[in-house]
Amino acid sequence: MSILVTGGAGYIGSHMVWELLDAGHEVVVLDRLSTGFQWALAPGAKFYRGDIGDRHVLDEIILTHRISAIIHFAGSVIVPESVSDPLSYYDNNTAKSRTLIAAAVEGGVKHFVFSSTAAVYGTHEDMKPVRETARLKPESPYGTSKLMTEMMLKDAAVAHDFNYTVLRYFNVAGADPSLRTGQSTRGATHLIKVACEAALGKRPGIDVFGVDYPTLDGTCIRDYIHVSDLAAVHLLALERMQSGGKSIVANCGYGHGFSVLEVLNRVKSITGNDFPVRFAPRRSGDAVSVVADSTIAHSEFNWIPKYDDLSLILKTALSWEEQLSSREVDLSVS
Repeated sequence: MSILVTGGAGYIGSHMVWELLDAGHEVVVLDRLSTGFQWALAPGAKFYRGDIGDRHVLDEIILTHRISAIIHFAGSVIVPESVSDPLSYYDNNTAKSRTLIAAAVEGGVKHFVFSSTAAVYGTHEDMKPVRETARLKPESPYGTSKLMTEMMLKDAAVAHDFNYTVLRYFNVAGADPSLRTGQSTRGATHLIKVACEAALGKRPGIDVFGVDYPTLDGTCIRDYIHVSDLAAVHLLALERMQSGGKSIVANCGYGHGFSVLEVLNRVKSITGNDFPVRFAPRRSGDAVSVVADSTIAHSEFNWIPKYDDLSLILKTALSWEEQLSSREVDLSVS
């Protein structure tokens, strides 16, 4: 297949590009490089620097490369930022996704995989793993902007010869085990990325937002999925649609979670390095516990995770962080 990957120079997108190339597909990447890096692209991928809201560029790519499927990662992902600047999230995540979906439908692209989020669920009081049938009640503009795109995909698939897979991510972490790519964004807010930087002396410490949640140690609980397992799910989802599978929504997680303090203590244990941990008030939009029920992904995609181990996730993240320190790469935003 010839596949368009939006946001393919970013963290998850760059792993996806490697996954697709390893499987023998032709890959075209569209990325405006707001948080990604051109050097992170795998050799062999064709690159366009541009925005998913630019219909002219989209039409050119779809026609020139005879795109048969789109995997859509491009978007804004920081929950607190979405609370303080909601309209930019509705523009970048929702309005521009509408432009991309329209270009796909009108360009004859049959298959669409969308990078969504567990933030569409919000907090569930019973703290049990969340199923796709759970109430959808996002608690941030980020989650709402993603949910609105899911709704557009559903309606478009009813009206047109077009199918989709929505993958709701839980917390993505780690790096390619071969260290071909990893999380490189400067000023990233992901807990594991920040903790690795703190452990390696790249940050003076780390802030923990909220220690009064109804959990064993008072900090939030998240389901951390290795980025390579996540990339594998996307490929399996695409292959399922190719084989006639209907549109579907599926969670991507391991079904068990770790608290913020558990993650930080594990990083300290693995590295043997202590670092300051500062306690701060809760952030708006943060849910108490978000853990996946990924039964659908296992049964529909025959997905068998390879990296379901917190220590392994942390070790790959730390190895990538060390490699970034030793390599001469430009981490400034292009």
